[in-house]
Amino acid sequence: MATITNTPEPKSSRDIVELSIAIVCGLAFAFTALFLCVVPLSGSIAGSRDFVVFWATGQQLVHHANPYDLQSMSRLERSAGLNVGNAALFMRNPPWGLALAAPLGFIGVRIGALLWSLLMLGCLVLSVHLLWRMHGRPGNRLHWLALSFGPALICMMMGQTTLLALLGYVLFVYLHRTRPFLAGASLWLCMLKPHLFVPFGVVLLLWIAISRCYKLLAGAVVAMAASCALTWWLYPAAWTDYAHMMHAAGLDQEYIPCIIVVLRLWLSPHAMWLQYLPPALGCGWALAYFWPRRHAWDWTRNGSLLLLVSLVAAPYSWIYDGGLAIPALLQGAYLTRSRALLVILAIASLTVEIQLVIGIKITSPKYLWTVPAWLAWYLLAVAFARKPEAIEIPSA
Repeated sequence: MATITNTPEPKSSRDIVELSIAIVCGLAFAFTALFLCVVPLSGSIAGSRDFVVFWATGQQLVHHANPYDLQSMSRLERSAGLNVGNAALFMRNPPWGLALAAPLGFIGVRIGALLWSLLMLGCLVLSVHLLWRMHGRPGNRLHWLALSFGPALICMMMGQTTLLALLGYVLFVYLHRTRPFLAGASLWLCMLKPHLFVPFGVVLLLWIAISRCYKLLAGAVVAMAASCALTWWLYPAAWTDYAHMMHAAGLDQEYIPCIIVVLRLWLSPHAMWLQYLPPALGCGWALAYFWPRRHAWDWTRNGSLLLLVSLVAAPYSWIYDGGLAIPALLQGAYLTRSRALLVILAIASLTVEIQLVIGIKITSPKYLWTVPAWLAWYLLAVAFARKPEAIEIPSA
């Protein structure tokens, strides 16, 4: 597995910058972790958190009831403190993800919120730890930038599933050489949010065909088949009711703080094809990027930019989906020799957190800058990478 090992540097202003970043980021991470653990047990469950939707879905599933039923879901969500009025929120992950919510049907909302928060916290910590190992276990504190990354912390606070998708991607990269079947199975976590991985998925399929890594494909197929079978057992009509829910949701009118959605609503609100043009263009770029490198493709080194472009080209995304940028941003932080870029990343991440703390809702257009900013920062970090002799990338 490719690693990046930096030669030791003398004590300098870079060390001071890294220490300052570690302190600030560590405090942000600790505050968030404390919030996630204390709030559910304090009796004031955060009713606006998306976790409540997953919990209500689990309650329906354990009774083999319709998880897309308006009245039942509305009643459950209101009982948990979610202010939905006469409407209801539904789990929009594809039906094969329903198995993820099913265990929540056996526990109360407060204990469920605590366990769910710990699960997301564990996904973030494990993902960053594996990335740190893949990059040669550098002896600096830059991994704190990833642990306290603003979109990832918002994802934990909201109780969303992007960090599960992040872990799926990291496990795939970490295991694809030594445990291809398990690496393929881990991609099921990415499929919880398939719209965020379209160019990535196209390159992955082509890479499997060229490298003939069919064990990886088998792992992915087995995991998907098992989850679909479990979904059918829990609620056989899941696919039909899911399609009806998505059709009736009015997605063409829904505002999502994502540049692609905003441009469509501005240019032609009913022209949904405009929303799927960027993923198609992203796939074209991904193929052009992959093909010249196909025989020397390295997921640790080349996959970061591919994942970032997949995120930028997604037909829609929320601020917390930016957590998928962590592999690329951490790689850029390890590579760059610019202290200013490290400070800029820390400030940008902190800005996202402050926006949420001061009451700016995640539906605000003030978050539009984030995903393009992560891509721009990564490209600058690579441009200001350390000298070649200071980077060693041994073969697997």
